[in-house]
Amino acid sequence: MSGLKLAWYGDDFTGASDTLATLAQAGLRAFLFLDVPSAKQLAAVGDLDALGIAGAARAMAPDAMRRALEPLARFLAVSGARVLHYKCCSTFDSAPHVGNIATAIETLHAPLANPFVPILGGQPSLGRHCLFGQLFAVSEAGGPAHRIDRHPTMQHHPVTPMDEADLRRHLRRQGLAPIGLIDWRAYGRPAAELDEMLDGLLATDATIRPILLDVGTEAHLGMIGRLLWERARAAPLLVVGASGVAQALIDHWQLNRRARDGRIAPARGPVFLLAGSMSPVNARQIAATGAYVKVPLDAMRLVQDDPAYVPEIETRIAELLRDGRHVLAHTAASTGTVAEVQSLLASACARLLRRVLERHPVSRVGIAGGDTSSHAVQALAPWGLIWLGQFGPGVALCRLRADDPAFDGLEIMLKGGQMGGTDLYDALIAGTP
Repeated sequence: MSGLKLAWYGDDFTGASDTLATLAQAGLRAFLFLDVPSAKQLAAVGDLDALGIAGAARAMAPDAMRRALEPLARFLAVSGARVLHYKCCSTFDSAPHVGNIATAIETLHAPLANPFVPILGGQPSLGRHCLFGQLFAVSEAGGPAHRIDRHPTMQHHPVTPMDEADLRRHLRRQGLAPIGLIDWRAYGRPAAELDEMLDGLLATDATIRPILLDVGTEAHLGMIGRLLWERARAAPLLVVGASGVAQALIDHWQLNRRARDGRIAPARGPVFLLAGSMSPVNARQIAATGAYVKVPLDAMRLVQDDPAYVPEIETRIAELLRDGRHVLAHTAASTGTVAEVQSLLASACARLLRRVLERHPVSRVGIAGGDTSSHAVQALAPWGLIWLGQFGPGVALCRLRADDPAFDGLEIMLKGGQMGGTDLYDALIAGTP
């Protein structure tokens, strides 16, 4: 893997594919694997500038995270990459008991000697801004920014509700301490002064020294990229954050973030869209499209794999696809509460996806929901993804590479529930201009 600059792990599939898109659109040779790649798989994809591995750590308990990340840590440490990126959600939704970011840092850092662990607190391209250590996020593109603990969706997240806006306090709850801060005002200083400030924060005997970096505007990213790359050239560097990490490096390398146009051709045949997200943005996207036959899914009966319900739904969807109709299957109200079924709903949706595609293959699918995307891709068992194009910030179209010929070459859109414009689901069919 000579020449590898960056290796990243995505704690869910939507995040991992967003970083893939960020790098590929800038013209870098990037590929996303679904596990630590074999020598045969590495040979199949050829020379790379950036290598990613998609996982599901965001939905795991700490012990399960350690087991999943330990072999990855060993692989990344010998990969030759200068920057090792733990790609977390841009809203940092995590908790001590699930998706614990401190656990991820401790596990991935174990083989490394560089104590500096920068944490990028924002990604302006997605409306995520970190100022004085406080995280703000928009709830939809172009909308107002909310402090994350007052965000209309994230404060009520069914698994990891965000009730603390100070990312240092949020991560300390998960066991990460002490955490330094470089706030946005430092970026106005000469580079030498910024370096001295960082050296002062790193003047400790701690094995791991996490430092939160404010990211308020796009202009901050190039300066942050310089800090990351110069420290990484001295010793491999573990960095935590959303795809703003890749953007910071791209800006420092003076690459064009849009070197490739990212246009997407219309779908070839019927599209199957599975929406497991219950976010307001996803609800508006569903309401806005008239291009699909909409099939509501009873979340509780789906989770229970109800034999009087699930086969009938699978048959109905497969027959509609066979008739050339586009189908949007989406979760709806059930007899149970969201909290009762949320942890199992993503895997139930994944089973539904695979069974439908086994009955009637299609060339393009869409998955809405971070956890749903992670489980859905695992159900199809590919070994890698290639970026094809971009519907918008945080929403990419990829092609699966799989040993199973039934799924090899499948085009797939993965998106978090809050990502994408109102007309996204129509674009999944029609492509982009």
